[in-house]
Amino acid sequence: MDVILLERVEKLGAIGDVVKVKDGYARNFLLPNKKALRSNEANRKVFEANRARIESDNAARRADAETEAKTFDNATVTLIRQASNTGQLYGSVAVRDLVEALVADGHKVGKTAIVLDKPIKSIGVYTIKVALHPEVSVPVKVNVARSPEEAEMQAQGVDVMSAMFEKDEAGFVEDYDPNAEPGATAEVDRDQPEDEAQG
Repeated sequence: MDVILLERVEKLGAIGDVVKVKDGYARNFLLPNKKALRSNEANRKVFEANRARIESDNAARRADAETEAKTFDNATVTLIRQASNTGQLYGSVAVRDLVEALVADGHKVGKTAIVLDKPIKSIGVYTIKVALHPEVSVPVKVNVARSPEEAEMQAQGVDVMSAMFEKDEAGFVEDYDPNAEPGATAEVDRDQPEDEAQG
């Protein structure tokens, strides 16, 4: 289906471009969200008649978005989540969680503004994109950790998972007996000769 774009759409085109898109994309996204009009003679005339107004509205929205973008300088969101010892989250960080965290920090953000390429499923520091306007987007750092202390370490650039595994290797050392039966602990193994001596 051919459509006339009413605003810039990433990977498609700018205002006024006539582009060919899949019917489902046009019917389910572009047309209901007023991002495009069906391309026909009547709509082309309506678009040309209103082009100046559409472009000035877009410029005003872009200016608002640029003002809002200044409040996002070095924006960081910290989310404390439960995770396994390997750092895998129980569940994942959804767009809703990010919106709530940003709103709590005083930013005006809607669900559609968050661009999450893939779900966040493990602890760490991620950079996500917040699209305040089709032509204005800002990066936001998301620090996902199991505790505030861990979040602080990650914020300073420490890889918490590798630091934790180094600590484990240096700490507990298991007593190893090369002659032990598979699965037997060293303790049980030491007791066996005494039992045989008594028997």
